[in-house]
Amino acid sequence: MVKSRILIVDDEKNICRSLELILASEGYLIQTAGTAREAMVALEKNRPDVVFLDVLLPDRDGLLVLNDIKALDPDIQVIMISGHATLSMAVTATKAGAYDFLEKPLQKEKILIVIRHLQQTQELQQQYQKLQEQISYDYQMVGNSEAMQKMREQIQRVADTESKVLILGESGTGKELAAWAVHQQSPRRQKAFIKMNCAAIPEDLTESELFGHEKGSFTGAMATRDGKFLQADGGTLFLDEIADMSLRVQTKVLRVLQDGKFERVGGKDTLEVNVRVLAATNRNLEEMVKRGVFREDLYYRLNVFPIIIPTLRDRKEDIPLLIQHFIEKICLKNNRKPVQIAPEVIRTLQQYSWPGNIRELQNIMERLIIMAAGGKIEASSLPTYLQQPGSSVGLFSEKIGLKEWREKTEREYIRQSLDHCGWNISETAKFLGIERTNLHKKMKALGIQRLES
Repeated sequence: MVKSRILIVDDEKNICRSLELILASEGYLIQTAGTAREAMVALEKNRPDVVFLDVLLPDRDGLLVLNDIKALDPDIQVIMISGHATLSMAVTATKAGAYDFLEKPLQKEKILIVIRHLQQTQELQQQYQKLQEQISYDYQMVGNSEAMQKMREQIQRVADTESKVLILGESGTGKELAAWAVHQQSPRRQKAFIKMNCAAIPEDLTESELFGHEKGSFTGAMATRDGKFLQADGGTLFLDEIADMSLRVQTKVLRVLQDGKFERVGGKDTLEVNVRVLAATNRNLEEMVKRGVFREDLYYRLNVFPIIIPTLRDRKEDIPLLIQHFIEKICLKNNRKPVQIAPEVIRTLQQYSWPGNIRELQNIMERLIIMAAGGKIEASSLPTYLQQPGSSVGLFSEKIGLKEWREKTEREYIRQSLDHCGWNISETAKFLGIERTNLHKKMKALGIQRLES
């Protein structure tokens, strides 16, 4: 653990010396100053992490020096010390940004407790900052194509409103990234972004997951639990795969969208939340409304501002940027040096139809990076179905309709993924970025079965 650099500012030499001995014995790096002027010179020369600052200095009020320090660098933590402290003085210092206020005579145990707590707080803040940077990187929408620019403009228009957004697009296009972008550009950005995949939760648990439950409300409910709506209070709730929600749960969700009120499962108290709901699906909700499997009133509540995510085949000019992004991301994740990629590989990847969209490209890039020999991805490393001449246009050799073409490409991609994962359904679902139940449904719908040898 790296020890903090500490500046002690006090005109009483014995106080400076005592503090220096206590903190230096713990491994902290110490410098001292006897006046406000000396303190500011020290701050400019060697920026400390923490300052112990006396309230009464011979050349300037310590509270004014506190303001000077915070103006110079808001991240420097200041602990005020005084032999004549008042409650009013402590309140003023805290409002000005002081971390703590200690009274003289200073006690060793108190000093060490405060500085240790401070360092722990700083480390947590640094970890949080790194996590935020990682999240922003992971949720980055890459691409400068016309389709992406148009989508970004839509996100920018709706983000700072309270309107509900329905995000539409094929599997693997990045609907969650769009939802995150809306949240990050909204006034709710400092509040929670809670997501729930409606297809991933068994139907009998969906209601509890969304609204929470009371202790003993059903078998296994050992304690009262908050649901997603309460967790997202003040922030944003992203409901992915909204089309998989049952009609019974749809009715309760509609009520929350109307007045923000609901009850926990097994509860009598009515709870109220302030939540912005974003929803996403890869299915045709209008058609589902006509078939009576999705509530029409809920559809209109959600579909205030639709955003359509472009497929990767509709923005192939973004593929080189996406390739570079995935190389950096995957190599960083696996502690590997960034690999080079042969131009013919990029050309081949740009010619492919990408039925699995960006998720498929990311999966292929991860495989290519693992297999890269000598730090370079060559055409020989490409999967067989991409190496074959005309593989990218083979599906166009027959005169077939759009629906049949989609089914054929999806069937081919899922079968290739199953082969890659040794027909392990859990691993294949993870590889494809979908739920096991969804994979089973797709395999059944597309007639995919393992051929026994």
